[in-house]
Amino acid sequence: MGKNKLKKFAEMATYDHVFEADYSDLKGESFYQKGNWNKNFFKNDHPIVLELGCGKGEYTVGLAELFPDKNFIGIDIKGARMHRGATDAKNKGLKNVAFVRTRIEFITAFFEASEVDEIWLTFPDPQMKKVNKRLSSTRFLQLYKNFLKPGGLIHLKTDSNFLYTYTAEMAKENSFKVEVNESDLYGSGYDNEILSIQTHYESKWLKHGLSIKYLQFHLEDREQWIEPDIEIDFDNYHSAGRGVVKVKEALIKHADARRKGK
Repeated sequence: MGKNKLKKFAEMATYDHVFEADYSDLKGESFYQKGNWNKNFFKNDHPIVLELGCGKGEYTVGLAELFPDKNFIGIDIKGARMHRGATDAKNKGLKNVAFVRTRIEFITAFFEASEVDEIWLTFPDPQMKKVNKRLSSTRFLQLYKNFLKPGGLIHLKTDSNFLYTYTAEMAKENSFKVEVNESDLYGSGYDNEILSIQTHYESKWLKHGLSIKYLQFHLEDREQWIEPDIEIDFDNYHSAGRGVVKVKEALIKHADARRKGK
């Protein structure tokens, strides 16, 4: 691990609003804040909102600033990335923000039944070849229902047409009530405060001409959970740390280079 990462981890270890626990720490038991986030940490009775796969935490912090009457918890396994949002929240003196470093697969160990009101999935990996790894799959939704209030909201914000189409079909197949379905969030005339929050990479994707999609639906328990049985075209690009790479363009450049003997 690089010195910069070690420094970030050391700093976050001193933050009162950052928590860390992996499977070996939990040892099959619940996290000590489970069921007590409002009472012991936030010290209020405001609704709790999770951002799963929060990355750098920009959205968690942005939402917390927009909605001071709600409590926000960003969750991700990448601690070095989380450092940015955690530090930003600390510097801004935000009291309605926390971060948890853990795998989302372990999330039921952190929250009690009906303890959470809303969940945000912001630009998760679409996992086009692995349905069980999609954060909006029925596998994960069944995890979320263990702590999300009945009828609680799920928000999906994504640049991936594949994930957007899959999630919309999944909501339809399971008869979830959809409140918002926007295939082009910024071009549709949709008017909402969330438009004022853009992550670093979201801004880059918009500059590349990609449309941002947004779904908002209510999660209800089901006796039978149905995965959509449809063919969905894969996205023809992939998101990368340095921006968006169009797959077709990359293949053309590669072919040209081979013809030129490079």
